[in-house]
Amino acid sequence: MLEATKTPNTARDSGAAADVPANPALAAEAKIARIAVTVFPILVVVAGLAGFLLPGAFKPLAPSVPFLLGIIMFCMGLTLTPPDFASVAKRPWAVALGIVAHYVIMPGAGWLIAVGLHLEPELAVGLILVGCAPSGTASNVMAFLAKGDVALSVAVASVSTLIAPIVTPLLVLFLAGSYLSIDAGGMVQDIVKTVLLPVIAGLLARLFLKKLVARVLPALPWASAVVISLIVAIVVAGSASKIVAAGGIVFLAVVLHNGFGLGLGYLAGKLGRLDDKARRALAFEVGMQNSGLAATLATAHFGALAALPSAVFSLWHNVSGAIVAAWLARRPIREAPQTAAPQDTAPEDTAPEAAALKA
Repeated sequence: MLEATKTPNTARDSGAAADVPANPALAAEAKIARIAVTVFPILVVVAGLAGFLLPGAFKPLAPSVPFLLGIIMFCMGLTLTPPDFASVAKRPWAVALGIVAHYVIMPGAGWLIAVGLHLEPELAVGLILVGCAPSGTASNVMAFLAKGDVALSVAVASVSTLIAPIVTPLLVLFLAGSYLSIDAGGMVQDIVKTVLLPVIAGLLARLFLKKLVARVLPALPWASAVVISLIVAIVVAGSASKIVAAGGIVFLAVVLHNGFGLGLGYLAGKLGRLDDKARRALAFEVGMQNSGLAATLATAHFGALAALPSAVFSLWHNVSGAIVAAWLARRPIREAPQTAAPQDTAPEDTAPEAAALKA
């Protein structure tokens, strides 16, 4: 969870250093982001192995998963600033496109894959639930590393998280109701308690405790990585006895799901006539999910096996995201289409002064 101020217009115009932070301190933070993205998948793998090999040590911690998710979302709130929300009003078309693409592509892909692979009910609901979750907490960092539009990435991630208490339960009820009984009302309450309230609390802390928050910001990527890894260990421990039988099909489902999200997210930006940087941002905002929230809801409402797709997704989308970001970063930024939507050709100085990078 880093902060990257906007770069000078000359840097943007040249296209050569559009992602270079404006001062050495921010350059150091960018380096921390790259290290965090590299180390994060390793931590998740180690946590998953620990949960599988030592289920007795982590299984009793299952009741703490909602609290742990609340910590992650509070950290996310700490990275948000008023300009992040102002960017929504300045670029409504791009943000709306990102939100619609996110909540159409991933839920739909999850349902199609569950049906196509004939997943058993618990796994099917778990995969669909991952697809119905808001954007992942590492999507902004991936957009940054891919030289994408970080301001747009932050706006889409923030809005998708804030509307999740309503959208996620309704989508799960609609798409997964034929598999298992869905308590949409209870799901709304859980998302409000574990996502919305902590994010708002973090935002308020950022507004009123600026000096204190500024001191802890560099540690947030690591805090989030450790907490997410612990959630993965707990989730894997809960379904350790069934992983050997179900692990292969779940991994295939997750790889397909994430791949569809990344590819179709980029395509959505292209069809919406957004510029290349915005397309890169949408690829990660669509393809990367808040798997911690999905794991929490799956554990609470459907059981440990339903949470398995979330645990696998937590690992895979960070690995695939880092690979895709590195690949895109080596590709030149294409010029924006001349007929692009007015919202996407606004001067670059309308971008927020700071964009939160949530790891």
